[in-house]
Amino acid sequence: DKCFMTLTGALNLLLGGAPAGPAGTGKTESVKDLGKALAMPVVVFNCSDGLDYKMMEKFFSGLAQAGAWACFDEFNRIDIEVLSVIAQQIMTIQNA
Repeated sequence: DKCFMTLTGALNLLLGGAPAGPAGTGKTESVKDLGKALAMPVVVFNCSDGLDYKMMEKFFSGLAQAGAWACFDEFNRIDIEVLSVIAQQIMTIQNA
């Protein structure tokens, strides 16, 4: 319940959310359940160290076109250099 309240509060402010906690506690399922409750498609993306910013650019373009939410699993695996560019991409989308 606390996760849902926090995420819906962030949505009200036109922001995103990043549930944190130990593995296997239902973070991904909670995001998927919230999306289902709000009739929003949710795309779960498993991140890896082989991810590059061009791949993410195409992914974000598809999300925007579909009007879908993204849930990034294992976000901590992304290289810091790529993560910096992804942060810029997300900021550009949020400011649009």
